[in-house]
Amino acid sequence: MMTTQELLARIDALAAISAMEGGLLRAYLTDEHRRANELVATWMQQAGMSTWQDQAGNQWGRYEGSEAGAKALIIGSHLDTVPNAGRYDGMLGVLLGIAAVDHFNRLGQRFPFAIEVVGFGDEEGTRFGSTLLGSRAVSGSWLQEWFAVADKQGVTMAEAFKAFGLDPAEVGKAARHADDVKAYIEVHIEQGVVLESKDLQLGTVTAIAGARRKQVVVKGRAGHAGTTPMDLRFDALVMAAHAITMIERKAKIWNLVATVGRVECLPNAVNVIPGEVRFSVDIRSQDDHERDRAWAEMEAGIRTIVGSRNGDVSISDTHAAPAVPCADWLQQSFNDALAEHGHKAFSLVSGAGHDAMAMADITDVGMLFLRSPGGISHHPAESVIEDDVRASLEVLISAIGRIAAH
Repeated sequence: MMTTQELLARIDALAAISAMEGGLLRAYLTDEHRRANELVATWMQQAGMSTWQDQAGNQWGRYEGSEAGAKALIIGSHLDTVPNAGRYDGMLGVLLGIAAVDHFNRLGQRFPFAIEVVGFGDEEGTRFGSTLLGSRAVSGSWLQEWFAVADKQGVTMAEAFKAFGLDPAEVGKAARHADDVKAYIEVHIEQGVVLESKDLQLGTVTAIAGARRKQVVVKGRAGHAGTTPMDLRFDALVMAAHAITMIERKAKIWNLVATVGRVECLPNAVNVIPGEVRFSVDIRSQDDHERDRAWAEMEAGIRTIVGSRNGDVSISDTHAAPAVPCADWLQQSFNDALAEHGHKAFSLVSGAGHDAMAMADITDVGMLFLRSPGGISHHPAESVIEDDVRASLEVLISAIGRIAAH
């Protein structure tokens, strides 16, 4: 089995491919994307895989099964990053997949299915704004209108495709058929603190939380900070503050997560009573029905709070994504593999989105999380514990064997 030191050295080599001086940035359809694909393809070939880049820029490797043309168990994650990123988000999952195949190749072990490892070209949406572009192409859910979207330099996605050597008219050929895929599994850092809080190395994901995002606009009345008595004010910021604390309280009651991450106060002057406040709400749960019931209570609460203070409020949707459950049999495969290696079986929900969300359109999906020290992610301080990486590779290898027996 590949040593943890070898695997982490590959992580470092991949992280060196960056468009940011002194930091890590690798965006879709850039020279850095190309170089990362080439390096990963080399490692795939060394592990005994045939390789190709698909029509959406995703990098693939295939380790054939005991019979040619068998269905594929796909192991994957993404190779792109956010600006000033950590080096494990996405990349570790791809390299663990390659390491698992390398292990089987050294033993000469084949399965009733092929194993394919994919490094998706875009999950983060850093360049064009839309997330999961690579996996959406593979799942057949690519939208043609994306080609008209431009990056900050005014380059459209269609133009970027051509500059990368891809033909926009061919992107549909990246789609995989459900009949050709056995399942999709993904190993990923947790990007949170649950496993660390339980002093656990690894955990099995039960579902990827569905998310809804709202834009709330609260209107009061601007006024002079010195001449308007407190009992005659219609302070939009005070209304919003009461609403935000109510959202936090309701989220705890409903046992889900809700975040007000962006707040704009107008006119945002020291000596003016705020006349308008705009804030975002991001609410997530593994149960879409429960999430929507919770939001209904929150929305009613916002309207009551603002109305009681003679303000006005408008609320609009900005994003909606359904929850994606992980297949029971894949969860069991990971749980059994965890037990085999002396780990406590522990289940948790993914609050972050992953490529598995798109792949669920065509096949069963499963995910294994490893501990994120401090819960830090999307930041240069993102880290892993060496022994956790070793354990995740052992469990992945065992889980593949259990999937073969299913």
